[in-house]
Amino acid sequence: MLRKAAQRLPQAMTMGAIVATLMFLPVGAALALLSFAFLGTSLAEFLSFGRALPVYAGLLAWWALAFLASLVYAVLALPPEPHA
Repeated sequence: MLRKAAQRLPQAMTMGAIVATLMFLPVGAALALLSFAFLGTSLAEFLSFGRALPVYAGLLAWWALAFLASLVYAVLALPPEPHA
């Protein structure tokens, strides 16, 4: 069981990275717009987690969060391997 899961991990990680990269800009833009509209935060504050990180590190952190979410999606969406 664990061996089969380990064999599917590279495929799930690839799918997760693709999904995270594709959804990064539109979802991030929507979240930034909502954050600006309701909380009054600037784009730099949003990207850097309230200036806790540099902007580029914040972008990487946002992508990593998107990757974790899309990795869960990829694991659940991939069909199980047929029994041989």
